[in-house]
Amino acid sequence: MRATIIHAPGDIRVENAPEPKITASTDAVIRTVATCVCGSDLWSYRGVLPVAQPQPIGHEYVGIVEEVGSDVSGIRPGQFVIGSFVASDNTCPICQAGYHTSCQHAQWVNGAQAEYVRVPLADGTLVTTPEQPDEELIPSLLTLSDVMGTGWYAAKAAEVKPGSTAVVVGDGAVGLSGVIAAKELGAERIIAMSRHESRQKLALEFGATDIVTERGAEGVVRVKELTNGIGADSVLECVGTQESMHQGLQSALPGGNVGFVGFPHGTQIDGQELFFSHVGLRGGPAPVRAYLPGLIDRVFSGRINPGKVFDLTLPLDEAAEGYKAMDERRAIKTLLRP
Repeated sequence: MRATIIHAPGDIRVENAPEPKITASTDAVIRTVATCVCGSDLWSYRGVLPVAQPQPIGHEYVGIVEEVGSDVSGIRPGQFVIGSFVASDNTCPICQAGYHTSCQHAQWVNGAQAEYVRVPLADGTLVTTPEQPDEELIPSLLTLSDVMGTGWYAAKAAEVKPGSTAVVVGDGAVGLSGVIAAKELGAERIIAMSRHESRQKLALEFGATDIVTERGAEGVVRVKELTNGIGADSVLECVGTQESMHQGLQSALPGGNVGFVGFPHGTQIDGQELFFSHVGLRGGPAPVRAYLPGLIDRVFSGRINPGKVFDLTLPLDEAAEGYKAMDERRAIKTLLRP
């Protein structure tokens, strides 16, 4: 099969690779209908995360079940499925509490930027759609495998409530998905922080009420100006840098909450400052599996259309260009068609 391999920072190649096989009785093999490049993939592409040797890459996928292991009972060949980037059993106490990415038997899914992908713990990880989706739904369903689910978790972790004010730090696919989530959870005012006109327009389309272009301390001042000097009830931190985290914490009002889902890089939090702020902080890898059924319903009903975050669609063989376009911020998110 054709599969995307990262050889070194900046070196993405689509090569022939062995097709995945069932290696455990709880596995499934999926023929990918669509996959994509994630912002977190760029950390390796940019050399922030080391690439010791050539390795498959990609963790977002939708597709058709090709084969299942002997112990898989809830998924069968021919079904259209969506799965999380972390495989989970959906039965352990941690999964039952809604934190599937910390499942006692969690396994990371990798190598999804390919024609086929093996998904462990298929019964717990994969969710079927109510029917074979129309072509126009594919991009939105693909976002549920990560970015839309992650944006949803950011809003839930930040405790967005009806009538509240939410700030979204980050205008990538996760941040834009967070705007959708904040609106769906009832936020009355949604302040999106963005300097890019195309992303600002999409944020407004998704439900943002205000755009703040300033960053850092200036961004915090502007948020305070928009919130009667006190800050926001909820902040969705969707970047993962020291500046974005500090900006997020400073933008929340005392008693407010920050949901952080940007993969942290060099982030340090002053314990004493957090202590006296009365700001709640929760984050981590999004438990996408917990939200899949509800988000699938929202996509099929037309209530949300997060697939609009894909502003570049390429054949799988052009994955390298997809990475480059996102790295250079010429694209928000690249969809790949195997």
